[in-house]
Amino acid sequence: MSDSENEVGGVRLVEALSDPASYAQSTKRKRDEDTAPPSKRAAKRKKTKKPKDVDDEALDLDLGVNHALAHMDSQLMADHLAQRTKRFQPDMSPVEAEEIHVPEKAILDTSGWDKARVTDELPAYLQHFAGPRRKKKGHKLKDAVQEAGSPHTLVVAGGGQRAADLTRALRGFRTKEAMVAKLFAKHIKLGEAIATTKKMRMNIGVGTPQRIIDLLDNGPQHVRPSLPRFEG
Repeated sequence: MSDSENEVGGVRLVEALSDPASYAQSTKRKRDEDTAPPSKRAAKRKKTKKPKDVDDEALDLDLGVNHALAHMDSQLMADHLAQRTKRFQPDMSPVEAEEIHVPEKAILDTSGWDKARVTDELPAYLQHFAGPRRKKKGHKLKDAVQEAGSPHTLVVAGGGQRAADLTRALRGFRTKEAMVAKLFAKHIKLGEAIATTKKMRMNIGVGTPQRIIDLLDNGPQHVRPSLPRFEG
């Protein structure tokens, strides 16, 4: 039996035997505490509680970033994604897990990046890792294919505000012929987004998962996966 169990169970038994009124008062107080709404500080602590499988030194609660990701090679990242998928979707069958599994060969190893993984460094990050790959194909990051709505690079963000920040950071890749596309729902209706992708050439698309899925289901895009593991 733990110390907490000794304290709760033991104290209540003694109070009940020696002073029933005291026990009743204690019980009422405990009941009131259980039904009272949590304080803002308690709610914040609960919200920022770190997962059990994340190292203390690697997790930055203020930025919401796990810096350990920056040191993972392709195999470690593939394993990490599989573990996180299993944790947040524990009822998923082996067949379903296999269908969404991201293999090692689909992940570019960026563990050699020695600069900060913050928003301002994203253009340099893309240029460093994607630039040479695009050059081999005869295209720069600023270039876009002729077909409308077909970005060569997708940057996926967790929310609309984050996607907007990343779009601003990448505006240096915008040209007269190609745009850095906003593929997220913040102030942009789905119909407007579909119309834009059908008529505009784009080199890089920045969006949120659900909006990108909606566009894939309703538009002519032939999207390709973005570079992984940029934090900040």
